[in-house]
Amino acid sequence: MNTYMKRHLVSAAVLTLAAAVALTGCGASAGDSGSDGATAGTDESLSSVLESGTLTIGTEGTYRPFSFHADGSGELTGYDVEVARAVADQLGVKAEFEETQWDAIFAGLEAGRFDTIANQVSITPEREDAYAFSTPYTYSTGVIVVPEDNTSITSFKDLAGKTTAQSLTSNWYTLATDSGATVQSVEGWAQSVALVEQGRVDATVNDKLTYLDYKKQTGAAGLKVAAETEDRSESAFAFAPEGTALADAVSDALATLSEDGTLAAISETYFGADVSQ
Repeated sequence: MNTYMKRHLVSAAVLTLAAAVALTGCGASAGDSGSDGATAGTDESLSSVLESGTLTIGTEGTYRPFSFHADGSGELTGYDVEVARAVADQLGVKAEFEETQWDAIFAGLEAGRFDTIANQVSITPEREDAYAFSTPYTYSTGVIVVPEDNTSITSFKDLAGKTTAQSLTSNWYTLATDSGATVQSVEGWAQSVALVEQGRVDATVNDKLTYLDYKKQTGAAGLKVAAETEDRSESAFAFAPEGTALADAVSDALATLSEDGTLAAISETYFGADVSQ
């Protein structure tokens, strides 16, 4: 089956779902209506996107490699941006991006400025209480990065008595100190990895995606990952709490993109590895 046929079969399925949602709303009893006569509990998140023909996505535009403007062309791109475009394509609609600062991005979602957020939003219990989520499209672990010839660190317990370079405000600082490391304060990844490369510290603890991006951009010659956390973080599209119909449709689109290899291909472009599963 060619891509055109597959896309339109998915779109047809989505339209059928939207119709079912609309019929459910029409069939609500008078007891389901609020004081203003509107039907309570009707989820129009999917049908409104399909009717408008546009999926509006909130993103930062300054968060490389996830959401940023390409050098030269200035075009908005990045891992999250390209995944969002692929999802919109599966739904049969156009992807439109609204760039906003991270501190205001959830307020923009709540105000209806966009339909969803694609900006490495980690799924946490607190956020699940406040928003609807798609299935994850990014998975990551914490990693220990060491010089390639280091043989003394192969697990987090081996950090005891070692020196790591960490930002004091990051959760990686907490993981390093809980593992018994002495921490040298830095302002971010660039400083920490430089100290490892220079042999001035034994290691640094950070997000695997950060390391993979660095490796993709520079080759990370002379470095390796010595250990990874067992727990993984999961990032997904975030929606308003009443947007479960749209969240479910996006999850279905992500499943298709995973099965046909699209997510893996986008991952390889930005990280040199598949971070989508």
